[in-house]
Amino acid sequence: MAAMQDRHPVLRYLQLALGGLLLLGAAVMGPLPGPGGIFLFAGGMVLILRNSRWAQVRWARLKRRWPRIGGLVDRAMRRRSALRRRARDRVLGSR
Repeated sequence: MAAMQDRHPVLRYLQLALGGLLLLGAAVMGPLPGPGGIFLFAGGMVLILRNSRWAQVRWARLKRRWPRIGGLVDRAMRRRSALRRRARDRVLGSR
């Protein structure tokens, strides 16, 4: 969260807007053949989750409700929280 506060607000808003556009692009490309919409969706989610505290709280609630799906998506998006959880589980599992 500290990294979010270090960025200039204009840059954060631009990245949020780009993330929203990528999500809209994913909705448009979704019905088309090929995996293009998945990559647009993942990129948009990464930008939004890195720049919006509101989205981070909603994402945490979603992961608590459906932990298996949330964990898979976090690993696919290479989120730091997933890496921390995996490292923690390795340490606890080796005891």
